[in-house]
Amino acid sequence: MRFPAFLLGLGLAVSTASAESMRVYVGTYTGDKKSKGIYQFDFDSETGKLTPQGLAAEAVDPSFLAIHPSQKYLYAVSEVGTYQGKPSGAVLGFAIDKDSGKLSPINAQSSEGAAPCHLVVDKTGRTLLVACYSGGSVASLPIAEDGRLSSAASVIRHSGKVALAERQGGPRGHSINIDAANRFAVAADLGLDELLVYKLDPARATLTPNDPPFAKLTLGTGPRHFAFHPDGKHAYTCLEITSGVTALDYNAEKGTLTPIQTLSTLPPEGKEGNSTAEIQVHPSGKFVYVSNRGHDSIAIFAVDPVSGKLMAKGRVLTGGKTPRGFGIDPTGRFLIAANQSTGNLVVFAIDLDSGDLKPTGQSVDVPSPVCVKFLRLKD
Repeated sequence: MRFPAFLLGLGLAVSTASAESMRVYVGTYTGDKKSKGIYQFDFDSETGKLTPQGLAAEAVDPSFLAIHPSQKYLYAVSEVGTYQGKPSGAVLGFAIDKDSGKLSPINAQSSEGAAPCHLVVDKTGRTLLVACYSGGSVASLPIAEDGRLSSAASVIRHSGKVALAERQGGPRGHSINIDAANRFAVAADLGLDELLVYKLDPARATLTPNDPPFAKLTLGTGPRHFAFHPDGKHAYTCLEITSGVTALDYNAEKGTLTPIQTLSTLPPEGKEGNSTAEIQVHPSGKFVYVSNRGHDSIAIFAVDPVSGKLMAKGRVLTGGKTPRGFGIDPTGRFLIAANQSTGNLVVFAIDLDSGDLKPTGQSVDVPSPVCVKFLRLKD
């Protein structure tokens, strides 16, 4: 296979895997009226080219997305404060048209908490988990074979004291992720400075607190998003308030997390007013990336394969402002940064040896982008 000149010119270690066609779905905020919902792009995994395909589905503030393992359904939070007259947001279900990629509404359910801001579908495709920011809660919703959502089977509201009353306010559920064994879920609570661990029962679509129920992080740091390492032994969380990243040991049998290291995501001179947003581990497990809002960059870290600890490798500017989210394509060769304030997606090539990010020259407009999700197209 011939690789495009811009990749070869950058001296990248490029995978020899065959190019794949993919779709990219982008969740957005619609409050400024510029966005109408979820947008769709075609993606070429050889060149990194993004081709706009327009609006996939209208929705109100579908900020974060999750794709069902069958690839037939897509789910989105509706990050609002009131749903059906109650203090709650919603979870929206869509069917994915195999040919066009357009999304058709299936149904919606209450998220049982206001401002739902993150969700995930378990590996069996039978359970959806959602984290809610306002009030701090998580819920689990059963998924039927036809993709339809049922009302929540379990709802857990976080409680406890916060270190920074004005900044943290109270419990603030900001993300929820499931481990590789599909046994435990971890919810990052920005207000409580905790990573709460839950036992997952996919057959019953329920969550129950683990024992111990959480890992406590340094007070006032504000854990936001979380990512497991593919080795099943380590995990990472970005700290919104202090612009840091914490590495943790993970015991997959007990579902326990132990912090082992914290590093800054900023250069030595720092950046006043910065906050982190997204964190992801490269599919190879060799690198961790964190987005900085304010410094407007992606921080790059190399992973020690034995200890799981990180080594800072610098940052790259995202070509826009407020990179709220980003996505790494399944082949591991490209990263797409979603710059919320400037309304653009910027594509970077990933050096598979060093983890460095190089601009490809690909930039496309999309209003108020938040979340980037890839869908591999099956033959």
